[in-house]
Amino acid sequence: MTAELWEVSRVRFEETAPPALTAAQRTAMDHRWAVAVAANPTLFDGPVAALAGFERDGAGGLSVSWTRLTYRYRVLRGLPDAPAVAALFVAVLQPCDDGRLLVGRMSPTTSAPGRWQPPGGTLEPPAEGRELDLEAFRRHAARELAEETGSDTAADALGPGPVVLDARGSLGFLFNAPPRPACELRERYSQLAWAEIASGVHPEFDRVELIGSLSELRSLPGPSASYLELVAGRFFGA
Repeated sequence: MTAELWEVSRVRFEETAPPALTAAQRTAMDHRWAVAVAANPTLFDGPVAALAGFERDGAGGLSVSWTRLTYRYRVLRGLPDAPAVAALFVAVLQPCDDGRLLVGRMSPTTSAPGRWQPPGGTLEPPAEGRELDLEAFRRHAARELAEETGSDTAADALGPGPVVLDARGSLGFLFNAPPRPACELRERYSQLAWAEIASGVHPEFDRVELIGSLSELRSLPGPSASYLELVAGRFFGA
């Protein structure tokens, strides 16, 4: 499966029940999760808003079904006959004032060590009884931008961007941040990283770069998110 990039003008969200698991599937899931945590003790089985399905209407409309799960459900991928579990996520395109784009490399303690991607992350579900909407995505995007790069852009300053379907079937909502000076972006990330390291915490990004073209993206060492080249190509007008 290859990544796709869509322009969307209308989105509707509907909450559905979590997938039913057999006893064998649940046992296998719990075992796989225990193995993953043993290899990376920083993994946290926190709540996520997972993608249950979607439908496009061909006229810019998108209907999204979602459900409340936890991170351990991700290890169902690859289990025979297990329900398909994909993520809902946000990503922020943070430009600097010279036209370059900020990307970060995920640290070894994350679930995707060494992967280059924009600031962002898996969506957390709203409180019980609350509906999911684009404003929840926007608020989460602003929080991820601050937590990963130190940039304190307000949620209402983030403009809506396209929607991406990544190579694993997860659905991402992109937001455009206002440009900032390159020196400010680097300084804010440096301050954040040093503060977290000093407190015994590993930063989510162990490195950030400002890229000015697709060729610069392709020259970065290591893998990148499956949708990143599509997004960068759109950003650079390629």
